[in-house]
Amino acid sequence: MVGGPFGSDLVSKDYVDDGVPVIRGQNMGAKTISGTFVFVNQEKARLLEANMARAGDVLFTQRGTLGQVSLVPNGPFDRYLVSQSQMKVSLNRDAVDPEFFYYLFSGPAQQEAIRLNTIQTGVPHINLGILAAIPIPIPELTEQRAIAGALSDADALIESLEQLLAKKRHLKQGAMQELLTGRRRLPGFAGEWEERSLGEIGESLIGLTYAPGDVRSSGVLVLRSSNVFEGGLRFDDNVYVDMEIPERIMVRAADILICVRNGSRDLIGKCAKVDDRCKGMTFGAFMAVFRTASHGFVYHQFQADQLKRQIREHLGATINQITNKSLNSFRIAIPPTSEEQEAIAKVLDDMGAEIDALEAKLTKARQIKQGMMQELLTGRIRLV
Repeated sequence: MVGGPFGSDLVSKDYVDDGVPVIRGQNMGAKTISGTFVFVNQEKARLLEANMARAGDVLFTQRGTLGQVSLVPNGPFDRYLVSQSQMKVSLNRDAVDPEFFYYLFSGPAQQEAIRLNTIQTGVPHINLGILAAIPIPIPELTEQRAIAGALSDADALIESLEQLLAKKRHLKQGAMQELLTGRRRLPGFAGEWEERSLGEIGESLIGLTYAPGDVRSSGVLVLRSSNVFEGGLRFDDNVYVDMEIPERIMVRAADILICVRNGSRDLIGKCAKVDDRCKGMTFGAFMAVFRTASHGFVYHQFQADQLKRQIREHLGATINQITNKSLNSFRIAIPPTSEEQEAIAKVLDDMGAEIDALEAKLTKARQIKQGMMQELLTGRIRLV
């Protein structure tokens, strides 16, 4: 077990454009060290030979994002210099499989041990002594390799789902840019698109103002920004009120619920489609609903660059809200017929549903892997 060089032995002026790569915090976090490296020349590497890591060594973060652990891969470099914020463990390969060791310290028990033993004075950190003292369960080498293989297969599935999900999101974003501007038309449709303001095709309503004294443990649920997330609505952070509420600000199926005021500027403009689950609910004063016969098409416009850009421009340098007047003034391109609007919305809805299904599958795969780690890395389930 070896830490990084003494502070003054490796400083930023030692970095060059080519040579022996240096492992820093930004190269940690994935299963194998990766990302953009800085380098030291061969002479500096020779002086710091004791701090070198090679294929199969396991790297730990000593200070910074504690709990990070990564393997040194077989390539593309034959050696790496460990920086002052990392520690490396070189294993006896006759007793321990490096991939198993990586998964062991990525698991909940050893991560908790690192957390509990963190030195909190100054910058939170651990050291070689703390790492060496953490007890670890080690089965026979054959079983280690079987466990590592099973978890590696789970990682491969997760990675393939992540890549497919990124591709599907990219394809949907491209389809939105084409279909929501009229640059590409669906078969069977013709005629000129026109630019219209939102106020010309629907109406926006600002939500309910209520006092803390109106809040109850049950009553009318008030939809807020925390109920809106990418892909829809959720109901795990609910506020209820007991008061008279005008009928026009009770939400209706097909309303578009929009965050129009928030401490975080990045959240302004996020939206969700209201569905039948929301019957009998209202929405708060930091929210708005937009009502239009073109609700499906307009909802997707709120996800597109053209409308997002208008929201950002409206916010300017200091304003953290969208007024009703501004919301109604935003302009979008719109097809000449409701049939084309609905057809475009259907294509994008179908792409969104496919993305949602992949996200659910990815979440399930991650949960299965976590369950496997808890069982396999503790010996509760044996593979050999």
